[in-house]
Amino acid sequence: MITIVKQAAEKAGGVVALARELGIEHPSLHSWKKVPASRVLDMERITGISRHDIRPDIFGEKPEVAA
Repeated sequence: MITIVKQAAEKAGGVVALARELGIEHPSLHSWKKVPASRVLDMERITGISRHDIRPDIFGEKPEVAA
């Protein structure tokens, strides 16, 4: 399982809980090489992990917050 999915699962209360929230079977999470683009925004909503951290190849680097 890829690192970002492990982190997301921890925040969601486990792999089964994350899969349930995403509306998929939990074994699917183990087969991901990258989080599918169609799942990124839901994963961000569920876990609070930024889309920029989940798929920087799509959303780019996390923007810096002005102080």
